[in-house]
Parts: sequence; C-alpha cells; structure tokens
Amino acid sequence: MKKINLLILKSFIGPFIATFFVSMFLFLMLFLWKYIDDLIGKGLEWHVVARLLFFSLADLIPNALPLAVLISSLMTYGNLAESYEMVAMKAAGISIYRALMPIFFVMCFLSMVAFYVSNIVMPLANLEAKSLLYDVRQKKPAFDLKVGRFYDGIDNYSIKIGSKAEDNETIKDVLIYERRAGLVSQLNVIKAESGKMKLSD
Repeated sequence: MKKINLLILKSFIGPFIATFFVSMFLFLMLFLWKYIDDLIGKGLEWHVVARLLFFSLADLIPNALPLAVLISSLMTYGNLAESYEMVAMKAAGISIYRALMPIFFVMCFLSMVAFYVSNIVMPLANLEAKSLLYDVRQKKPAFDLKVGRFYDGIDNYSIKIGSKAEDNETIKDVLIYERRAGLVSQLNVIKAESGKMKLSD
C-alpha cells in the first residue's frame, strides 16, 4: 500500500507545482492589468514596484491553491486511468476511496496552509503594502491624482488636473472645487495653469 501511496503522490506533486505557479502567474497578470496605470509611469523606483508585487502575492495564494489542486487532481487520476493503473488497483481489491486517501491528506495539509496564509500572512502583507503606499504618498503628494479625473481624497475639495510632472509634485491645468459647509453651502472654483502639491505638517 505504501508503494501505491507513493505512486499517487509522485503523480500528483509534479502537476500540482506546475499548475500552482501557472495559476499564480495568471492571477499576477490580472493584478498587473488592473493596477498597471497606478504603478507604471508614476516615477516609482523599480524596487518599490517589486515590493508591492511581492506583497500582492499573499492575496493570490488562496485563489491559486484551489485551482491548482483541482487541475492537478484531474490530471493525476486521469493519467492513472488512462494507463490502466486504476484498473489494476481495482482488480487488486483497492477501492476508489482508498486510492483517493493520499490526495485527501494532502488536501487537508493544503487547507491548513491556505488558512494560515489567509489569517496570518495576508493581513501582514496588506499592512506592509499599505505602509509602503503611505510612504510613497508622503514623498510624492500627487501620486493619487489621475489626469483628467476628479480626485476627492481631500475633504471638501475636488481636484482635476490636465497633466503632472515626473516629480509627482508639479501639476498643470488645475481645476479645484472647494465646498464650504454652513447655513448656506458655498462652492468656490479655482483654476490655475500650474501648481505644486505638497503635504502640510
């Protein structure tokens, strides 16, 4: 029985590792496609972008694991059935449930790994990513401003810019709506050809 367990596990590990990394790569490409405009062309150093991508991997692991397990399990038992090894096991009196036991214990272990990643690693990675983005915003105040879109991240202000320089401080074609709450709400409009965005103490 040990040889059968080793046979099934060896047939499973190879496809699992391959499909896991392929799944991680696909999810990472989806992440880049979604946030490419926020990362590229913002004047960020390559190591900052690399760290953000590294921290994002923690969010991708719980998504990639089930997909890798499903595909590798189908490949494993599909190959065993195609080579008539499952028929040989059944002829030897080994039930299908017994043949599934090695993979079942692997699934239990991977479930614990996914639980640990989701409850311990992901919060820490998200905290590090948020801290890194906060440091970037402190150094480059105009980092969150997007050309041609209104930015409402500052209370009572809506800011729209036509372009911004690579230093992420100088902005051009600035349009600012200032809302003042009171007995009668007021709306001030400020237009400027250029300006600099800095953080106040």
